[in-house]
Amino acid sequence: MITKDSIETAYSFLHQKQRIYVHSTLDWQKDDIEIAIASYTDEMSQELFDVISGGRADFLREHKRFQENITKAVEILENML
Repeated sequence: MITKDSIETAYSFLHQKQRIYVHSTLDWQKDDIEIAIASYTDEMSQELFDVISGGRADFLREHKRFQENITKAVEILENML
């Protein structure tokens, strides 16, 4: 069961990191955000991760598609609120 609190927490964290990520010009900062998000997804509810990832294990964990993935995750979470 996905709780409202877990959705709100995930949304807050991912939204904050997404805003920084898209405006950052520092590669090291973007790398740090990618690492933090990947770590966060390892700890979040598997059920919630499955919903936002569409079942993709590499979602929010793949460098090449990270910006696209985090934007999609934030949109999905916002719609779940």
